[in-house]
Amino acid sequence: MKDLKYLPLFDAYGALLTGHQREVCELYYMCDLSLTEIAEQKGISKQSVSDTLAKSRQALDEYEQKLRVVQTAQNMARAEELLSAFSETHPDLAEELAEIAALLKGESL
Repeated sequence: MKDLKYLPLFDAYGALLTGHQREVCELYYMCDLSLTEIAEQKGISKQSVSDTLAKSRQALDEYEQKLRVVQTAQNMARAEELLSAFSETHPDLAEELAEIAALLKGESL
């Protein structure tokens, strides 16, 4: 079974992988090909595909551990949800909460 936690990591850091790693990850995660299918398509062994995926996942994990791009985006999305819910129960603060939400989205008012 594919570990789908790597999809957002691949979206965030895929450009940092080698061309070969990026291509194998795309075939595996985006095209939903099996290791055997990728090996046949790339003309490499199934073990090589498995090793490339393992190294790619390790690299993606390390990038996220250091840069925290995906976790920060998830935290910001959750903060926006909480602000929206709070705004509904406190309409008197809606303007200030909208300003905070805009700042979280990187928008300027």
